[in-house]
Amino acid sequence: MKIYQVDAFTEQPFQGNPAGVCILQEKLDKKLMQNIAREMNLAETAFLIKNGEEYNLRWFTPNSEIDLCGHATLASAHILWEKEYLRRDQEAKFHTRSGVLTAKLIDKGWIQLNFPALPEEKTEPPLELIEALGCKVTYVGKNKFDYLVEVESEEIVTALEPNFTKLFKVPMRGVIITSKAKEYDFISRYFAPEVGIWEDPVTGSAHTCLGPYWQKKLNKDEFIAYQASERGGVLRVKILKERVLISGKAVTVLEGELLI
Repeated sequence: MKIYQVDAFTEQPFQGNPAGVCILQEKLDKKLMQNIAREMNLAETAFLIKNGEEYNLRWFTPNSEIDLCGHATLASAHILWEKEYLRRDQEAKFHTRSGVLTAKLIDKGWIQLNFPALPEEKTEPPLELIEALGCKVTYVGKNKFDYLVEVESEEIVTALEPNFTKLFKVPMRGVIITSKAKEYDFISRYFAPEVGIWEDPVTGSAHTCLGPYWQKKLNKDEFIAYQASERGGVLRVKILKERVLISGKAVTVLEGELLI
């Protein structure tokens, strides 16, 4: 089985968000895919198997299967074109637990993902969330996956050190922290200890919520965003009614065969 490691939402090796990409020749059972993801020990490992001219796609963290992942989808599309599973003018189409997702190559190496918009709704935050963050918040909302928390400045976002013991008790996939930024339209960070990810370097799926949120706040449809983790990554975000176009670059850093 071919297996790759790709740094997504960056064009520089060892930056952005690393993802495993496994190209399957036959179906594997869920337990084996979970064991491979645990062995890879990356935020997500993607498993692809051909379905006609399209692909079935599943994502696993080291401890669970998840419903939506942006950076591993971007990494998967990157491998399909780079290793000539698809022509570079072909659209990549993926059948997933979140419906049909597509990707295409656009200008100068950027890959554009077409994802569903998942806007948040204002909510009363649980006490554990506020205590875990330990900072003043200006807004809290949530969608079906995550809490979205806005704070007053990008300095608060970058300096934040959550209490993960308390954050682990918050019953959601993850928590997005965001603010307006000077160099970018907005910045964010993403924490998801419940699915085994203390801090995700660059989270494409979080921008299905961040995009619609900042569209309302800034009254515009296109953004340049930065996820301010230690590795960091840049994303282009564009809102199209009920869809969000999320674009980034990717670079392959490892390839091999899994011997099992």
